[in-house]
Amino acid sequence: MVRSGLRSAASAAVLAAAMSLAFPVLAAAPDKPPAANAGATRHDGLLPVYVDKAKGRILLSLPAPDADGVSGRYLYVTALRTGLGSAPVGLDRARLGDTQVLAFRRIGRKVVAEFENHRFRAQGAPADEQAAARDAFAVSTVWAGEVLETAPDGRILVDVASFLTRDAIGVAEALKQAGEAGYKLVPDLSLADPAAVKVFPENIEFEARQTFASDTPGPEVRNIAPDPRLISLQIRHSLVKLPEPGYAPRRFDPRGGTFSTTVLDYAAPLGEEIVYQLANRFRLEKVDPAAARSPVKKPIVFYVDRAAPEPIRTALVEGASWWSQAFDAAGFVGGFQVKVLPEGADPLDVRYNVINWVDRATRGWSYGQAISDPRTGEIVKGSVLLGALRVRQDMLIFESLAGAHMNNTGGPNDPVQVALARLRQLSAHEVGHSIGLAHNFAASTQDRASVMDYPAPRILLKDGRLDLSDAYGVGIGAWDRFTVDWLYGAGGDEALRKLKVSVDQGQRYVTDADSRPVGAGQPWGSLWDDGADPAAELERMMKVRRVAIDRFGLGALKPGEPVINLKRKYVPIYLLHRYQLDAASKLIGGVDFAYSVIGDGREASPPVPAAQQRAALSAVLATLSPAELDTPEALTAMLSSAQSGETDRQYVIEVFGTAGGPVFDPLTAAEAAASLTFDNLLAPDRLARLVDQHRRDPGQLGAGELLDRLLDKAFAPASGRQAEIARRVQTRLVLNLAAAARDPKLSPAAASEIAARLAALPARLKGGADSADRAHRQRLAALIADKDLLAELSAPKLKPQVPPGMPIGDGGD
Repeated sequence: MVRSGLRSAASAAVLAAAMSLAFPVLAAAPDKPPAANAGATRHDGLLPVYVDKAKGRILLSLPAPDADGVSGRYLYVTALRTGLGSAPVGLDRARLGDTQVLAFRRIGRKVVAEFENHRFRAQGAPADEQAAARDAFAVSTVWAGEVLETAPDGRILVDVASFLTRDAIGVAEALKQAGEAGYKLVPDLSLADPAAVKVFPENIEFEARQTFASDTPGPEVRNIAPDPRLISLQIRHSLVKLPEPGYAPRRFDPRGGTFSTTVLDYAAPLGEEIVYQLANRFRLEKVDPAAARSPVKKPIVFYVDRAAPEPIRTALVEGASWWSQAFDAAGFVGGFQVKVLPEGADPLDVRYNVINWVDRATRGWSYGQAISDPRTGEIVKGSVLLGALRVRQDMLIFESLAGAHMNNTGGPNDPVQVALARLRQLSAHEVGHSIGLAHNFAASTQDRASVMDYPAPRILLKDGRLDLSDAYGVGIGAWDRFTVDWLYGAGGDEALRKLKVSVDQGQRYVTDADSRPVGAGQPWGSLWDDGADPAAELERMMKVRRVAIDRFGLGALKPGEPVINLKRKYVPIYLLHRYQLDAASKLIGGVDFAYSVIGDGREASPPVPAAQQRAALSAVLATLSPAELDTPEALTAMLSSAQSGETDRQYVIEVFGTAGGPVFDPLTAAEAAASLTFDNLLAPDRLARLVDQHRRDPGQLGAGELLDRLLDKAFAPASGRQAEIARRVQTRLVLNLAAAARDPKLSPAAASEIAARLAALPARLKGGADSADRAHRQRLAALIADKDLLAELSAPKLKPQVPPGMPIGDGGD
């Protein structure tokens, strides 16, 4: 039985083995790994995107790599969806970063994001020559991520969350440059936001929250952030389909007044320039290209931010719409339009050109930006940033000129209406930048020829009263119509003909670089100036300023407004002449140069005629008269009002220094105003030009003559309440002369002229009208003799602090 049982068991085992060979029993196999995009929601558009909100993943499905490993090229743009709110730092809501051509490239198990370098090229050359130019210059690899999955058709899946959380817009560097040291990205507090992903047919919008930390926050961040050691911003990343072929780039011309993209083309034939520039502009095509006037295939449409309140929103629409005049005149029927942004639309969506209304803690610049294709200069999106506090500052000025009681009266001197007129100008100006136009700071000298200048409010005197009825112009000017016609109209020989006509008509154009520096030599390029004759306009403005100061007082305040606000409102009234002073000073040592091209008749650059230079010097020196620098007695008493409570940073940075606490110091104000005049006259570049012009033509104004007339004006006799103002001005002049003489940029000849005048001045200081005057003169002579003390007191850090002016109607827009 036992043997039989064993035999049965063995037979069963053999049978089982045989059965297993014929019909193998499958062991429990492990489950198939889930797809990399499991749990994610698919969104189709420019590229498929899988969003996994639960796990914080953003998966991008890229095309199968080509022979070079490239899985697609796109325009890549960053922007701030939320801002810091600080005008000096400049990290504003809707502020754009650089536009790049981004290529995703597969390398082994990774995908890298690479910024291609299209600045250097060999346009139209054979493939080998193009490759040589391309390979000679570096690209920028900005990110690498793991390939999560490769589809049967070759598409690859990658999680781009870490690509979105890097400091792509340069926040830390911007903070550092603004004096906010030590801020660094905090990886643990920075994350991509899956809920913010938006996928469209021609663009994809991503966002990331980024947090930056510093143990040493500066005054701007302390004034704003709840915890200034940590600031968080929402950063927008846009992937945009490359523009379709068919855009015809236009060569930049220095006379055209536009922005440009620089190219180095190594395929240029010998005898032609390798370096050239392409003008930036939108693609605007007529339905009938041969017609002088034709509807367009796709108009340029700008949308006004719904965040702008009324009546501001309507003013922005009206001002921006002025450009339709220029496009219509150029033959593009309906080519430019302005609308209010549709409800629910995303202002940062690249499909919309948007005029954004941006709040800040203090007033600051507005900006006109554009996203341009680096390969061609084609603009694909315009983005305007208008600072909301800027119009509030303008209101302070207009209330001070016309009286706060005039608000909402509806007349020509209604500060509200004047401020809205200024907003129309501002809207048109910044949109002009976004369609490709640069500043033209000479337009104010040719009867408001362009909204691309900075317009000073034209304040008239009628029957001895201030009048604001013509404060700002309406509509675009002759320069604007010309620039749009040249930039967007017919190219080739016709475009060159238009430029020649502009030159022949005497249209002036001056850029930022030749207008902003205090020592700039172009006589027609200035900011916030007015009038065909800068010196004559300065003389007129000084009369306007005197009337404005004499009538300034409690009428500038609204009911219930603290009297201490007079201090802030007084500054732009007292310094009402500051920008026209800059403009008149540019005639002194000025040279009338142009951005000429050979054969256009403007190749030579003559100096400003001697008589005109001397007239300008007389007008500038008149601003130093003690009577002009004095503040009326009754007003001085009102300017010393105090207020308790927490201080407002905007107020603190915009008032003159005091004589302790709230006590107004009219002598400090006088010294600050005088220093503006001295800075203009003693600018090293200006003195160098005067030396050379006088060398070449002894009849021209020279540096020595300027210094003699300056000293004569400053040391002219003064009596009564004006005597101490004169003494304060004299001391400031000696300190400015000493500082100028040590400036390494000053020419040797100009330095010698200044040294000679300082050495001779003590002999002039003997005597005095009274004991105070004698004491002052003795001290000043001793100061000149004590070189060490003179150097110490004339250091730049001890110069009087002049409250900031721009952008009241410093930096750039």
